[in-house]
Amino acid sequence: MPHRRPPQPNPPRQFDEFKAASLYCPRCQKAQPVDERLLLVLPDGELYEYVCQLCWTSLGKRRVEQERPPLIL
Repeated sequence: MPHRRPPQPNPPRQFDEFKAASLYCPRCQKAQPVDERLLLVLPDGELYEYVCQLCWTSLGKRRVEQERPPLIL
């Protein structure tokens, strides 16, 4: 019978977030390097857009969620 390790209560996180370096562009018809532009600053995070570096076609969006303290005026 093979020896098994007991399961870990909280497995280690390998990746916290991904950032694309290149994406497929339908206009260029191949994978192209991308730029990341900030679109919106939201109450719970930020919204970014990926655009092709050659033709500036929008290729996707990425949302970064952040915990922010409540704003008291």
